[in-house]
Amino acid sequence: MSSSKHSTEKVDTSSESVPDIPALGSEATVDESRLLLKLDWRLLPIITLLYLWAFLDRTNIGNAKIAGLTADLKLEGLQYNVCAAVFFVSYCFFEVPSNMVLKKVRPNLWLSFIMFIWGLIMLCMAFVKNYRQLVAARFLLGIAEAGLLPGATFYLSQWYPRSAYGQRMGLFISASTMAGAFGGLLAYGIEKMNGLRNLSGWSWIFLVEGAVTMLIAFLGLLFLPDYPEKAKFLTEKERAYLVRRLVEDSAGLSKKFRIKYFWQAMQDYNSYLLSLLFLSAVIPAYCFAIFIPTIIEELGFSQANAQLMSTPPYIFACIVMLIVTRWSDKVQMRGPFILGIAVIGIVGYAVWYGTKSATAGYIAAFLACSGTFPNIALILSWAGNNTGGDLKRSVVLAMVIGLGNLGGVASSFVFRAQDAPRFHPGHGTAIGCICITFLTATFLSWNYRRLNVLKSEQLGGIEGKTFDEMGDASPEFRYLL
Repeated sequence: MSSSKHSTEKVDTSSESVPDIPALGSEATVDESRLLLKLDWRLLPIITLLYLWAFLDRTNIGNAKIAGLTADLKLEGLQYNVCAAVFFVSYCFFEVPSNMVLKKVRPNLWLSFIMFIWGLIMLCMAFVKNYRQLVAARFLLGIAEAGLLPGATFYLSQWYPRSAYGQRMGLFISASTMAGAFGGLLAYGIEKMNGLRNLSGWSWIFLVEGAVTMLIAFLGLLFLPDYPEKAKFLTEKERAYLVRRLVEDSAGLSKKFRIKYFWQAMQDYNSYLLSLLFLSAVIPAYCFAIFIPTIIEELGFSQANAQLMSTPPYIFACIVMLIVTRWSDKVQMRGPFILGIAVIGIVGYAVWYGTKSATAGYIAAFLACSGTFPNIALILSWAGNNTGGDLKRSVVLAMVIGLGNLGGVASSFVFRAQDAPRFHPGHGTAIGCICITFLTATFLSWNYRRLNVLKSEQLGGIEGKTFDEMGDASPEFRYLL
C-alpha cells in the first residue's frame, strides 16, 4: 500500500507551518505498541470525556421528560418529539463547515470553544418556560454541538494508523454507551433536587449537566494536544516515527487545505453510501437513547426504576463494542462485523415488537442496545479508513455524521405516546433501518473488494508516478473490507 519513495520525500504535514520531520532512519527502532499505548493514555481519556458529555447533553431530554418536563411546559401531541428532533436539524447542517474550520484551527481551541458554548446553552435550558423557548434552545444546542463528533473522529484519524484506528474509535464511541448508563444514574440522583431553589427536577438536570459541560471544556483546552507534528509529550524520535508511519499508511496522500479536495468528497458516491449506512444505524440507536426510559416505564416499572434500569443495557453494549472493534482491527475488516452486529439488533427490536412480557422486553433492551451502538464506531472507523487525504477525510466524516444524524429527526417521531405500551411503529421502523444497514454494508464490502482489484490492475505498468492529490482514488491506496 506504500512504496519506498514515501520514506525519503519531505512530508507536507499540514497547511500550517510545522517543524521539519526527518526521513525515516533511527526512529525506525521505536516500539510502535508502546507508542500507541502512550497515545492512548494521553488522548483517549480527554477526547472520550468530551464525547461522553456531548452525547449525554443531546439525549438528556429523555430523562427530563419523565422527570416532569412535558407536564411543566404543558407540551401536547408531538411537541416533545419536535423538541427532540430540532436539535438534529441544525446539527447536520453545521458539521461540514465545522470540520473545515478544524482543519485550519488548533483542535484544542475549536473543540473546547464549541463545548463551552453548548454547555452555556444547556444551562440556559433549565430556565425555559414554554414550548417555543425549548425548541429555540434545542436548535441552538445542535449548532454548537455539531462540530464535536466529526471533529473528534477526524482528530483521532490524524494520530492513529488504520490498523489501530477501529479499536480507538470503539473506545471513543463507547462514551455514548457510557453516557446512556451514566445519564440514567445521574438523572436519578439530580431529580432528587426537585423543588430546591424552586426549580423542578428536570431543570436541575439541565443546570447541573450544563455547568459540568462548561468545566470540561476548560479541561479540553488545557489537556487536548494538537497534531502529532507538534506533540510535546512525544520524543523527537517518536514524533518522527509517528508522522512517517501515518504518511505511509495513507499512501503519501496530500495533507494540504485545497478546495478541490472538498469537491472530491462531494462527488464520491461512496461518501453517500457511507452516509446512508450511518443514517440507517443512527436511527435505531437514537430511538434507543431518547426513548429507553419511556419504553422501560411502559413495561410496568416505576419512573425512578426506569431511570436506573436504563443503565445495564448500555454497559453491556459498551463491552460488546470494545470486543468487536478490537477484533475488527486485528483482522483489518469492518463490513463483516457490521453485518453481525446488525443481526443482533434485528433480534432485539423484533423481541420488543412481539412481546408483552416485561422480563422479555428488558432482555430485548440488551440486544437492541448492543445491536446498534457498536455499529456507530465500526461505520465511522470504516469511513475514516477508506477516505484518503486529510481534507477529503474531514469533509467525508462530517458528511457521513451530518447526513446520518438526520436520523435523529426521524427517531424523534417514531415512538409516539399514542403507540404505548407496545410501540409497534417505532420498533418496526428500527428493524427496517437495521435491515438497510445490513444491505448497504454488504454492497460496500463487495464494492471495496472490486475497487481494490481494479487498483491492483491499474498500478501495473505505472510505477514511479505520484498520486498524492488523487485521494483514495489513488491506485496505491487500498480500501479495508
